[in-house]
Amino acid sequence: MPLLLIQGKYRLKNTKPDGDTVHFVADNPDEWKLVGGKHPVNASSSGDAALRLEAIDALETHYAGENQPLQLAHAAAAELLTWLGFNDVRREPNENVTASTPESVPGWILTGGGDVNNRAVAFAGRGAPPAASGTAVVVDVPLLRQTANHHLAALGLAYPTFYAGLFADLRQELTAVAQQARAARQGVWAQDVTTTGFKVDDLTTITDHAVIMPKLFRRLVDYLKLGMPVPCFPAYLAGKEDMVTVLSTGERLVGLHHVVTVTNGHTVRLTRPIEDLLFDEG
Repeated sequence: MPLLLIQGKYRLKNTKPDGDTVHFVADNPDEWKLVGGKHPVNASSSGDAALRLEAIDALETHYAGENQPLQLAHAAAAELLTWLGFNDVRREPNENVTASTPESVPGWILTGGGDVNNRAVAFAGRGAPPAASGTAVVVDVPLLRQTANHHLAALGLAYPTFYAGLFADLRQELTAVAQQARAARQGVWAQDVTTTGFKVDDLTTITDHAVIMPKLFRRLVDYLKLGMPVPCFPAYLAGKEDMVTVLSTGERLVGLHHVVTVTNGHTVRLTRPIEDLLFDEG
């Protein structure tokens, strides 16, 4: 899978990094212009841009003013920053970083484009890059294993979440390490109820108690804030028209209502393992 390699440094001050997002400053700001894809990366003149880590999804610390269970959400964020090389990070209550030690750390990313929010979707590496900055690099499994994305999935601190365009060998590797973490009940997998089901009494069910895949959490937050009853959630999902492929069968679906059920009025459940789903962008 060929992706553009960009060398630079990670920085935290005045940002809100979590378990799958962090800011990166390219050593050569012009290299952001080489990034392909239909969504341009929003980078400053100094080369600073937000990253969204490819193929993983960590629990939310601040989505639409809400969070998922914070012990695990903060554990993912802390592990990402420690792995990158930060050893002291100070935050305000709103998750904003006021200071870090060191102020920045060297690293590199592999990216094929931006997301709908104009963040660079990337694999994140630390230290010296494996190739020259500004060049296309074929990302194979050994290189994937050098990234924060793989590290967090292997520890069970992030859900594997796959989007179209990610090569099958990389999906298979991330699926394997995620399944190992699940079997060992590491990280989120010790408490995950995404596929076993969880009764939604109100918003606090998913902000304070139920550990679920973040994509489903985001959809539920948006829905519950409309004041609508839980039994009608599948109809809402149908209207969103998320495109998803079931990898084990090849079936193409329009709308997450095909893989999310609501039973007994309030019990929500994903009917397929998260690693068996391939989402289109959006």
